[in-house]
Amino acid sequence: MCLILVGWRARPGLELVVAANRDEAYDRPTAASGWWPEAPGVLAGRDLREGGTWLGVTRGGRLAALTNIRGRGAGVPGARSRGLLVRDFLLSRDKAEGYALRVGAEGDRYPPFNLLLFDGRELLALSNRADGFRRLEAGVWGFSNGVLDEPWPKTVAGTRALRGLLSQRIPEPGDLLALLSDDRPAPDGSLPETGIGLEAERLLSPIFTRTQAYGTRSSTVVLLSTEGSASWTEIQTGPGSKADERVREEFRLEGP
Repeated sequence: MCLILVGWRARPGLELVVAANRDEAYDRPTAASGWWPEAPGVLAGRDLREGGTWLGVTRGGRLAALTNIRGRGAGVPGARSRGLLVRDFLLSRDKAEGYALRVGAEGDRYPPFNLLLFDGRELLALSNRADGFRRLEAGVWGFSNGVLDEPWPKTVAGTRALRGLLSQRIPEPGDLLALLSDDRPAPDGSLPETGIGLEAERLLSPIFTRTQAYGTRSSTVVLLSTEGSASWTEIQTGPGSKADERVREEFRLEGP
């Protein structure tokens, strides 16, 4: 996942909105999102290589999502998959703060990551390339492959667009999917320097990314209302995906 945009209590009637693009190698085996047979209360996609996921929600109102971090050093050899952090939180009953403290204590077991945790009451962000966790206040937040709110071009453009939508109305999933489809590259002067060279930085700068072997594999929108309703909309966008290949789920939250 290379972009997560979050509106947290940023619009009356809307508790939480998450709009996210998952960027990944096209040949990494992946299952589209669905309710997990072994955990029927979990709705998420699945990394078929390591068993984790990049974004998920539960009927109880828990949500977790992650991105990788680029240019901040590699993980240790034999590191655990980052997607297990999301999976394990969704399957647990831990409060977000307790889980964040535990992850922070063993963060060096994973490659560099950003992690977003919502337990139905609090929204936290943490990274193993930053100190501690951050309890997010109401507003619009975003992170890509830098730490929270680091001004990467796609983060700046995405948060600006989400803030604009929320200032007008509660957005429809289609509004947010349109935002996530923006494939305009950023100006060279605004690109980060993460050690991969200017051409690669340019290719990876849009909100929606396409390269020969890597790019946006799926776009997902989650809306949690203050009235306890939830919606999940996901489209598959990688090579070979069909235009009508969409997952749509609406359900009532059962409470944390």
